[in-house]
Amino acid sequence: MSSASDLARGLGQNAEAVCRTYLPKGRRQGRYWICGDVHGTPGRSLYVQLFGERAGKWTDGADGTHGDLLDLMAANRGLDFRAACDEARAFLSLPIIPVKQPEPAPPGTSDAARRLFAASGPIRDTLAEVYLRQRGIILPADISTLRFHPRCFYRAPSGRQEWPALIAAVTDDKGNVTGVHRTWLDPSGGKAPVDQPRRALGHLAGNGVRFGAVTDTMVATEGLETALAFKMIMPDMPVIAALSAAHLAALNLSSTLRRLYVARDNDEAGRLALEKLRSRAGEIDIRELVPRAEDFNADLLTLGPDRLRDWIGEQLAPDDIHRFLVRDGRQCA
Repeated sequence: MSSASDLARGLGQNAEAVCRTYLPKGRRQGRYWICGDVHGTPGRSLYVQLFGERAGKWTDGADGTHGDLLDLMAANRGLDFRAACDEARAFLSLPIIPVKQPEPAPPGTSDAARRLFAASGPIRDTLAEVYLRQRGIILPADISTLRFHPRCFYRAPSGRQEWPALIAAVTDDKGNVTGVHRTWLDPSGGKAPVDQPRRALGHLAGNGVRFGAVTDTMVATEGLETALAFKMIMPDMPVIAALSAAHLAALNLSSTLRRLYVARDNDEAGRLALEKLRSRAGEIDIRELVPRAEDFNADLLTLGPDRLRDWIGEQLAPDDIHRFLVRDGRQCA
């Protein structure tokens, strides 16, 4: 095995083993290995595909870089091309146990996510509703995407813990639950005092937490709270939360979609996610919505609903103002 393509293919066939060796501070999330960057810092910007035809391919949503595991190995160790090939040969000469997608599905898969969502209950009059109210969010009457679990397992370095949690269903464009997003809570309704109070489970890439059925127009956001802020201001507008900038960039775009508003966070990762969506949008009209603070949920808290409604209205197409922001000659309350 000497050519670069052969080496990259061999690394891809052992993608999870490579990730656990070179990106040990990352974690497996469904079919992907997630971490902060090619140097392996903690985070959620970079994702590596672990299975299928594109196993070993990676993308960093923060800066738009991408490649195969030979490229990642070079960047991770600061190697030139020749040294990276030598590193790959040495790695592949070790006894590596092939990593196969296990059956039955363990925690971290869509099956486990569906079980957790089914085991959760209504959100009304729970700590999850308290948490969202503290974020300035008043839930719509017909909410079904969000649920509450009173004792959701949290895997910490010291062992398994139990905390109450807000559970959000991640679905594909057919409405199938492919994952969940968990926000662990403390007894006061704030976030639980753990290292990562938010974690996703299952297959997220291309999917999201959906509020309303897509027709020809939709808002896409990074965060869950940002999506709910938009549903407060524009209850008739379909909204999807991709849950990170990287997943926003990889969002599957419906064939019925004609205009997509991207309510990005006010940072470089959000800007790059918008550019990535525009590069693959085809005939879809992609429009940017920019918050005043770091995101639109922060705007909701600082500006209040009325001033946020005005700020969003300044950025909408005129026909969408009348469709989604104005009723009977008045702005939606």
